[in-house]
Amino acid sequence: MTFTVRSIFRFLLVMLLSLGLLTGCQPTSPVSDGVIHLTLWHGVNPPPNRDVLQRLVDQFNQTHPTIQVESLYVGQSDQQMPKLLASVVGNVPPHMLWNAPTLTGQLVELDALRVLDDWLAESPLRAEIDPALLETMIWEGHVWSIPFDVNNVGIFYRPSLFAAAGITELPQTWGAFRQVARQLTRPEVNQHGIQLPLGKGEWAVFTWLPFMWSGGGELLTPTDEVTVLNSGAIAALQLWRDLLDDGSAILSPPERGYELDKFLEGQVAMQITGPWTLGQLQATGKDFAVMPIPTGIRPATSIGGENLFIFKTTPEEERAAWTFAEYVLSEAFQTEWAIGTGYLPVNLKSRENPAYLDFIAQQPALNVFLQQAPYGRSRPIIPGYNRISENLGRSIEATLLNKSTPEDALTTAQSRVDLAIGRERRMRE
Repeated sequence: MTFTVRSIFRFLLVMLLSLGLLTGCQPTSPVSDGVIHLTLWHGVNPPPNRDVLQRLVDQFNQTHPTIQVESLYVGQSDQQMPKLLASVVGNVPPHMLWNAPTLTGQLVELDALRVLDDWLAESPLRAEIDPALLETMIWEGHVWSIPFDVNNVGIFYRPSLFAAAGITELPQTWGAFRQVARQLTRPEVNQHGIQLPLGKGEWAVFTWLPFMWSGGGELLTPTDEVTVLNSGAIAALQLWRDLLDDGSAILSPPERGYELDKFLEGQVAMQITGPWTLGQLQATGKDFAVMPIPTGIRPATSIGGENLFIFKTTPEEERAAWTFAEYVLSEAFQTEWAIGTGYLPVNLKSRENPAYLDFIAQQPALNVFLQQAPYGRSRPIIPGYNRISENLGRSIEATLLNKSTPEDALTTAQSRVDLAIGRERRMRE
């Protein structure tokens, strides 16, 4: 018996519906009152950021009486996927979705998305989008989403610990980074240079990828062949292994590399994370600052954040959803969203908005992320990205636990990715 991707998802739909997983998440049907009702599914977190989103959605609804958007929190990404795939295959998708752009290829394969080429080409807002974000929007020559928010990762550090170690210059290269990490390590007081994320999950991959790109590596060839086994990846894994061998790095608890406890307690002087932590850090009263990702061959960082997808529904609903999308791209929305959440604006005019400049003056760490933005790289948005991430995560974990050399770990990952993606391609044919 031959199974296609669509037939598998149809089976999944039946199972999910039988379990009632779609209850309460069905899109609201338009009513015949002259008003188009749209649903926006999202996983905005933490809760205060959801309040910011709801306030902005309410503003849109007040100024667009014939289009009313309902904002629905449907859980984090892993919780969303069963509901989302079931809704698509069951022809009851949301009108819009806030999610990571790495989902693009999978949704395109399901023929779920409204392509946005024509609308974006006609919009004056096209010229205001940060060019570095185009990589998150375009696959196989078409625009499938627009950026909603963006961030990238840097090295947070404790200035007081740097001063105590006599460090007066921030490390700009991998060699200097390794040396500074050694200087910051004081085992007698349980202090180490940096915490590295242990785990196979996306967090470890997301925070490791800047080092791979900086080392000259690429995950895809120009013809979209997957190349997890590359010189930059080997060098980046070796750097992380060297930090551990030097005794200057410690590992986070499994799959909890985003937690800042050891950084705040002074047990580690540096940690890789992003601007979404600024509010949490400021609330503690602890000293902190940010530096760019140190450079191997070239500067690089990982682009994070979410995009807005518009699903195929009816022409009227799709057009109304694009009206909301233009609102999201606008300088006014992006400025208020960035100030309220700590995300970086995707609109270049927002970054020069007086209100945002005032906000940066109070949050100087944001300047590092803005300065790094031109060097930001997006994770691939091909259908098989989940396979790439899964096997890179295994390679990172095996290297950090000293169960494998970087080259051996990546050789195994390449074989597994080739096998998995080849199998999925055959299923689609």
